[in-house]
Formats: sequence, structure tokens, C-alpha cells
Amino acid sequence: MSGVKIALDAMGGDSGPETVIAGIARAHHRWPDARFVAYGDEARVRPCLEQHPELESCVEFVHTADVIGDEDKPMQAVRRGQNSSMGLAIQAVKKGHVQVAVSAGNTGALMALSKIMLRTMEGIDRPALATLIPTVKGESVMLDLGANVEASEENLVQFAVMGAAYARAVLGLERPRVGLLNVGVEELKGHSIVKNAGAILRNTDLAMEFAGYVEGNGLSSGEVDVIVTDGFTGNVAIKTAEGTVKLIRSLLRDELIKSWVNKIAYLMVKGSLKSLGKHLDPNNHNGGVFLGLNGLIVKSHGNASDKGIATAIGVAIDMARNDLTTLIAEDLRNSGEIEKTIEKENTTETKTAAASE
Repeated sequence: MSGVKIALDAMGGDSGPETVIAGIARAHHRWPDARFVAYGDEARVRPCLEQHPELESCVEFVHTADVIGDEDKPMQAVRRGQNSSMGLAIQAVKKGHVQVAVSAGNTGALMALSKIMLRTMEGIDRPALATLIPTVKGESVMLDLGANVEASEENLVQFAVMGAAYARAVLGLERPRVGLLNVGVEELKGHSIVKNAGAILRNTDLAMEFAGYVEGNGLSSGEVDVIVTDGFTGNVAIKTAEGTVKLIRSLLRDELIKSWVNKIAYLMVKGSLKSLGKHLDPNNHNGGVFLGLNGLIVKSHGNASDKGIATAIGVAIDMARNDLTTLIAEDLRNSGEIEKTIEKENTTETKTAAASE
């Protein structure tokens, strides 16, 4: 039983209301106790709702003619997007009318509006974008994926704390294994920011286990539950992984239709390929999350199907049900005390060394 109320930007995404409302219908079958508020243009949204009469009792609709397009710049969204379908969904979170909002719209606009309306949590310098990625062992959390092009050691530690809390809330892990993305697994590898962040995380006494460094070829291995990096590196890594999956699918499809022998071979492994396709389908891992805000916001892929929208709604329900914001706040307080202790120890060591000289 979820008991969660969710706001949705019905106009977001490549397909707009048709896909969003169909996604709500899918989610309703899985989480019948969830309630929804959909924001959008009545002329486009109402006909979609009428195609799903089962949603009449669980979906509240609010009309707005204002829409943020994919071409709109973040600052344009901030100036004139307050009353858009996206802006009203975020405001519903701020006012406490819902626990979480979901949008498949413009990522930059969604981040900008969310930061302006919700503000960052105490103890967080910068919010981060996190998502679930498929691995050979299931799923792992990865962040940051583009919200911050650069990150300091303090930012990386905060990302680790938030990512671990997210893994606890969504993946149900009691002590997630956290790794820093690096150019090698040895402690001496990497630049000073990653090394310093690693030193802090090795001394944490939080609900996580710091597993050290992870290389790019370890992203899909499932060695760790949370992969932490700056937004530039994370965005390149995740887009490269998505492109590789598309390449393999394309090459495999072309190869299987080349000859009748290959077609027979396909029939023999059809079940396995179907299972593999399901595991790699981005719609089954949809739902990026802006972590570090005073409210819960889920970003769906713009090209997500109705199944993908339902998956994003599922992520939203898990976060709200497990009170992710409170989990992050508690861990941040603890990590702050740890950083102060390490800083004090380093200062003492420096003074001792200076005195001995």
C-alpha cells in the first residue's frame, strides 16, 4: 500500500499527454492506492483521461495553458514557467499538496525551477542528478549525471551520502556499497579531489560501505551499489553506455537476419534474447532523481514509453514511502561531524609536524 500522492507534468516528454496518462494508468494497476494530480492543457489532456475511465477516482486534473518546451532555456523557464504544467507540479510539492512530482520535460528547465522553488537542503552545496543503471547483478545508482559539470571533494562526499540514502530507499539496501569513479582502483590513482573525497568516505560511520574506486569498465559489473562522480564525467559515461547498448542491439539484429542459419539460431535463443532486452530496456530503469532539494522531483526520459512513465512513478512512490529527504538529512548531519573530526585531526598533525621541525 503506497498512500502516496504524485504530481505529474502531463505536457512533458516527446509524446505529451497521451503517453503520460497511459503511464499513470499502468502505474494505477500496480499501485492502486496511489493518487495523482495531472497538470496540463485541458483540450489535450481531457481526451486522454477519457480513454482511461479507471483513473476517474484517482486522478485530479488541473488546467493550465502554459507549457515549457524542449527549446526553452533554463532562465526562460524560471522567468515565465511558474504557472506552466511543470512549474505547477513542482509548486504542489513545495506547498505539501503532494509528496513528489514527475516530469518528462526539459531537463535544464526542471532543474532550474526545482532549485528556485524548493531550494537546496541544509548541508548540500549542489543538488545532483541520480538514476538507476542496469548491471549484471541487478541495478546500481549513479550520480551526478550532469547537474554539476565540476565537483569539489565536499560535493563528491555529499553525492555519496545522497546516493547511499537513495539506494536504501529505492533498492532496499541496508548498507549500500559506494564507489568513486576513477582512472584506476589503486589508492594512488586519480587527482586530488577524488583522493580527498575517498579519504573522507573511508572514515565514514554511516549506513554505507565505502568500496574504494571503480573504473569505467566496472559500471555494469554490480561491484558497487552507488557510483559517484562529477556531472561531466557521469553524463559522458551514461550516454556512452546507452549508445553501446543501442549499437549491440543494432548489430545483433542485423546479424540474425543475414542467413537462414542465423534465423534458426535466433529461434533457439529467442527467450534468452527477450530476457536480455528486458533487462537493458531503458524504460525498465527510467526515472532520474534530483537529490539534495527540499522536495522530491523525478525526471523521466523525454522519449519514455507509457511503461517508462510507470517505472518513473514507481521510483517516486519508493522515495516518498521511504521518506528519502529525511534519510538524506540524517546522513548529512552525521557526515558533517565526520568531516569536522578529520579536519581537526589533519590540523593537529600539521601543527605537531611544524613544532617538531
